[in-house]
Order: sequence, then structure tokens, then C-alpha cells
Amino acid sequence: MEWSVARSLNSRVPAAEYEFRHISLPRTTSRNAARRLLTEQAEHGHWELARLRLHPDGTRKIVLRRKIMRVRATL
Repeated sequence: MEWSVARSLNSRVPAAEYEFRHISLPRTTSRNAARRLLTEQAEHGHWELARLRLHPDGTRKIVLRRKIMRVRATL
């Protein structure tokens, strides 16, 4: 029983590959405007939020990611 659990945990599953987009927003950007921007990126560009940092000076550093879709030849 333990062997099968260890075996399933150690099995090789291909890791997903992502592409990243870095966005920097100035401190004058409102929270609502930032939310709209990120929502638009998610809905139309299939991006997801990977990291958001709000710096003490008010600037926002945003990292978006999306999965790279590899198409295999069928012939």
C-alpha cells in the first residue's frame, strides 16, 4: 500500500509551461481602474493573476501568466 502511494507521488507529470506579462501601474491609478484592466486581460487574453505587489509609494507591480498551449501534429 505504501509503495503505491509513493509511486503515485513520484510519477512524472509534465509541468505546465507559462508565459508571463509584467505590468506596472502608477500610483494615480485607482483600484477600480486596476480591477477593470485585470478583468479585461483575464476575459479576453486568458491571463491569470500570478502576483500583485503594492509598494509603499502607491505603485502596483503586476505579474500575469497564461498557459502555453502546444499543439501536437496529428499526422
